Amino acid sequence: MAVAVSVPARQKPSSDASLFTLCPFWSSRNANQSSSKTVSSVARSLLPPRRRLRLDPSNYLYFPYEPGKQVRSAVRLKNTSKSHVAFKFQTTAPKSCYMRPPGGILAPGESLIATVFKFVEQPENNEKLSDQKHKVKFKIMSLKVKEGVDYVPELFDEQKELVTVERILRVVFIDPARQSPVLEKLKRQLAEADAAVEARKKPPVEAGPRVAAEGLVIDEWKERREKYLARQQVQAVDSV
Repeated sequence: MAVAVSVPARQKPSSDASLFTLCPFWSSRNANQSSSKTVSSVARSLLPPRRRLRLDPSNYLYFPYEPGKQVRSAVRLKNTSKSHVAFKFQTTAPKSCYMRPPGGILAPGESLIATVFKFVEQPENNEKLSDQKHKVKFKIMSLKVKEGVDYVPELFDEQKELVTVERILRVVFIDPARQSPVLEKLKRQLAEADAAVEARKKPPVEAGPRVAAEGLVIDEWKERREKYLARQQVQAVDSV
């Protein structure tokens, strides 16, 4: 009498298992990609931020040392990127310092000179001049913006993750009675900044007809044409 022996059926590998068996490099490639993304993100966080502005001076703000008076310093900002950039000043002493302008937007390649005002306090008991310069710092931040965007300080609050700290400038006092290259350069920058402010105050030049005294409007083209016709009439009379 024959005895039936049941042979367990061979289980077919699942499609996923067979797929990874046929393509063993797939899983390793995915693992490498994820690890490379992690490494690249960590590397980007360790790299210094890309600068959008070039500052002159680049690390310090030079002020004439005149205790009890308000003095001025200056720094040139230039947009070295290919996009519009908003900038903003911050200081650790907002009660005794302020900037003009405190912020704005620069087009690619555009530059301006910002003026920084500071009240110089009288030195305290046995306080050295070198100790005073470490009290106040100025931070300049930048933010990439689209062309046509109007500057408002809230731009930096709305896009905090995209803000770059360009520089933290330290205060250096210089002797106003002693001539030096630093003092001469500061005077030139302040004169240029004052000239730019005065130029902005002037009304724009109109391209239309000139307005003479007492409200008389002179059409230059009409005036030239009348003179030309008058000359033609004189020549015609002379030829007769």
